[in-house]
Amino acid sequence: MTQVVYYIVYAILYIHALLPFRILYILSDILYVPVYYIIRYRLKVVRRNLKASFPEKNDKELKKIEQDFYHHLCDYFVETIKLLHVTNDEIQSRITFNNIDLVEKLMENGRSSIMFLGHYGNWEWVPSINLLFAEDTLLGQIYRPLKNKAFDDLFLKIRSRFGSVSIAKNNTLRAILEYKKENRKILIGFMSDQTPSYSNIHYWTEFLNQDTPVYTGVERIAKKTGFSVTYLDITKTGRGKYNCEVKLITAEPDKEPEFAITEKYIREMEKTILRQPAYWLWSHKRWKHKRDGAHHS
Repeated sequence: MTQVVYYIVYAILYIHALLPFRILYILSDILYVPVYYIIRYRLKVVRRNLKASFPEKNDKELKKIEQDFYHHLCDYFVETIKLLHVTNDEIQSRITFNNIDLVEKLMENGRSSIMFLGHYGNWEWVPSINLLFAEDTLLGQIYRPLKNKAFDDLFLKIRSRFGSVSIAKNNTLRAILEYKKENRKILIGFMSDQTPSYSNIHYWTEFLNQDTPVYTGVERIAKKTGFSVTYLDITKTGRGKYNCEVKLITAEPDKEPEFAITEKYIREMEKTILRQPAYWLWSHKRWKHKRDGAHHS
């Protein structure tokens, strides 16, 4: 049954992926109306997050960010479907990467790299960075398997479009250490801007004007493997147009004080969001945990 569902969904999405971008964006504009005005997808969560993150903004300013976010969310959806049928040239004309030589230099010095990024812009397009590296470089991304097997298979297919390897979250360190034994140049992408489970909270910081728990697992992996750590700063420059800049967090993680890597990432992520707030994933329940142990739905 799972396979049947997979092929049906895949066929529907593939037909849409054949459409040119200009048609897909018309569909996105149409989709915006039911998502925002009728279904009101996670609207309460979005409003609560925006109000708490930008106490200095008035209702009109918050409404503008909110509506821009939902327009972008619909764009993100059609852009991700397009990955099922997009040429390398087309994707490279829409998402550019600056300062890639920073990662290459780190790798030449024997430092495979961890790349932090966030749920910002269209993160599903970021694996196209693999097109810029030599074939002997392994690009991997960490993902959380979906409960629905058909949709999990579909997303794995989409995410492997440019030859990257998807590593299940619970198998992260083991998989990285195995790849490291093969003496390969490795670049692993981590999105660590979401909420850790309560049992995994080891560090709190201020993020977007709120007391925020942060994942520290990536920092621990960097210290254990000796991988350098970079950050991918994404800017949306137009509809379906993204510019990404690689920034160094540390070349020597073992020399960084505890939580320093995590804190540097959070500060970079915050700067990215503040520059263009609408393009972050505001629909996520980012602040459901409080320091006192209370859970806020």
